[in-house]
Amino acid sequence: MEVVYAELHRIAARQLRGEQTGNTVDTTALIHEAFLRLVDARVDWTDRNHFFAVAARAMRRVLVDHAKSRRRQKRGGGAIAVSLVEELQQRDGNGIDVVGLDEALTRLAAHDERKAQAIELHFFGGLSYEEVATATGVSPATVDRDLRFAKAWLHRELQDSR
Repeated sequence: MEVVYAELHRIAARQLRGEQTGNTVDTTALIHEAFLRLVDARVDWTDRNHFFAVAARAMRRVLVDHAKSRRRQKRGGGAIAVSLVEELQQRDGNGIDVVGLDEALTRLAAHDERKAQAIELHFFGGLSYEEVATATGVSPATVDRDLRFAKAWLHRELQDSR
């Protein structure tokens, strides 16, 4: 359990890296809320990578739900800007709007599910290229191409949404 918790903590810290102040979600709270969602989930776990990929996705959903909730608040309800992926970080140092990133990932998944899955597994789940390749059934070279395309596509989408 200690090993699993340590890995979940690493994934949560990665997702919260660069987060702007004013957010009430910390690493521990993110892990616990995602865990509560996973407990109720009916998932046929295939292996360790699958578990951590699903956990990373649950954490991303927690952050998106939290950002949407803050947006709906009447006072001080602007979107929370969170820098989830260093490669996608804006040049001015501000974080990426987590809701905008989620919407862009949804559009990418509609365009190409495998590329969206590669982004989730690698950047949000922390899986290596080889682990992403195993999880998706493609070669590491294909993962590299998918990630390069997806990063450029997301960057363009996020720039256009400003």
